[in-house]
Amino acid sequence: MEIDIKKKDENFLLFSIEGVNDAFINAIRRISTVEVPTMAVETVEILKNDAKIFDEALAHRLGLVPLTTDIESMILASECDCEETCPRCSVSLLLKEKGPKTVYSGDLKSQDPQVVPYNDTIPLLKLKEGEEVELIAIAKLGQGLEHAKWEPTTACAYKYYPQITIDTETCEECGLCAKECPRGVYEFDEKKNLVKVVDLENCSMCKTCVRGCTTNSITVEGQEGKYIFRIETDGSLSPEEVLKRACDILSDKSEKIIEFCK
Repeated sequence: MEIDIKKKDENFLLFSIEGVNDAFINAIRRISTVEVPTMAVETVEILKNDAKIFDEALAHRLGLVPLTTDIESMILASECDCEETCPRCSVSLLLKEKGPKTVYSGDLKSQDPQVVPYNDTIPLLKLKEGEEVELIAIAKLGQGLEHAKWEPTTACAYKYYPQITIDTETCEECGLCAKECPRGVYEFDEKKNLVKVVDLENCSMCKTCVRGCTTNSITVEGQEGKYIFRIETDGSLSPEEVLKRACDILSDKSEKIIEFCK
């Protein structure tokens, strides 16, 4: 297996991977999306809400606020033996504000410094003069299999690594392929009357260039066993952590199958 990182920042990772098959890469994508656990608000006890927003709508907004997640020190709520909540599976976040002001996610006060809103500027509600809000939100560790609020990824997808072949014997160097391509994969040098591929990895294999070529000189296909993988997270976990956890989960699943078949 060969991995080549193309682009990376805090919540985004783009890389090519070679030496695997469709089943493996799709399993990693699927597990990354719905089986890697994160923290999210599960229950909300609203003590006071004078704002012009229903309690249910406010609770829904709180549930969608990405929370930084410390997987090592927490366990899934479904695996915890406590009756309702405990420090092993849940964290309390308190909100007590008085208007006039806009209340943001950063106003939530967490009892665990490792579990806080990733983004402090998510608006939750507006309070007018004299209006107050007071609540206790309980965040728990869960999986996207249960609810989308526990999905760590905002985007997670792969595509075959593109392979473009230009038949130089039949190509008339007209430049139509470069003109038709919507993603700037080709470049046409009018002085040299030459077409060349300048951004292969940006090719989506839509084959617009193939349809635009009057001499059928272009072939666009995916390379077998090589892919481009793109993952973005909501900040609850880094892309590297999500992929590492996904690989661990897949490994555990494989070992269970091997043991079962013995």
